[in-house]
Amino acid sequence: MMRARLVVFPVKGRNWCFSRSVDSLIAGDSSTLSTTPTTVRDLWKSLSSSSQPSVTANAELVVDFVSHKMNTAWSGLEKAPQGSFKNKIHGVGLWLLSRVKPSELFLKSISKEVAGVEVTYPTSVNARLIRRRLRHIAMSGSIIHKKYLYASAALLPVTTVFMVLPLPNIPFFWMLFRTYSHWRAWQGSEKLLQLVSDGSDGRCSSKKETESPNRSHDGSQEVNGLRCVFEPSKQLEELVRRGNANGGLSKCVMIDICKTFELNPQEVLRYQNL
Repeated sequence: MMRARLVVFPVKGRNWCFSRSVDSLIAGDSSTLSTTPTTVRDLWKSLSSSSQPSVTANAELVVDFVSHKMNTAWSGLEKAPQGSFKNKIHGVGLWLLSRVKPSELFLKSISKEVAGVEVTYPTSVNARLIRRRLRHIAMSGSIIHKKYLYASAALLPVTTVFMVLPLPNIPFFWMLFRTYSHWRAWQGSEKLLQLVSDGSDGRCSSKKETESPNRSHDGSQEVNGLRCVFEPSKQLEELVRRGNANGGLSKCVMIDICKTFELNPQEVLRYQNL
């Protein structure tokens, strides 16, 4: 079973940061993870090999295939020589990616393999408030990204007209990426909502912070069987209090939080500008 650590803390006023730690708790058999097809032939074999094909499963295979192709193409642009045309395209891509909301990146990080989450938050905040905020971001994300998924997919045929130009069809590939990104964020929203919901299908538990607030668990003891575990952190509380000012958390404090809880600084710092 794969468990992910989520770190939640206030940045300024009603602006809160939601991020998944890169040291996510992972346990279980890796063979259960799906193998991404890398060629059209492999994709066709995977789609036709299932005796009882599922629309959702087939869609996941297609999305994984497209994601692999986009990542390969992006790596090629990233390695392009400085000042080359491909390097300039990579610069445009970075500018476009910088406009993506951090909540979308957070929801995309909740992959289908995640079977449980451990939520770390400051000790001064009530666990019920944290759960409500997680439910809110999951519910709103499900609605928003589902709507934009259909809109992006509808615009894909329109952008194909630019293929007649002797230049890379940036609008098409951007809309293809946005379609993929909204799909992942929508799926992540649905998964997160399932994990943090009440009831037997989404059991949640709060537990007191132990001696090491930043420790990792073996995933087999008291968190075993719980889809959502809330863990208050004194260390996170101290960092938030140290940087709490009228202008919200400073960049230095947010970077310290990223280092302590192994978060992605590029994603976390985006919450400052919301």
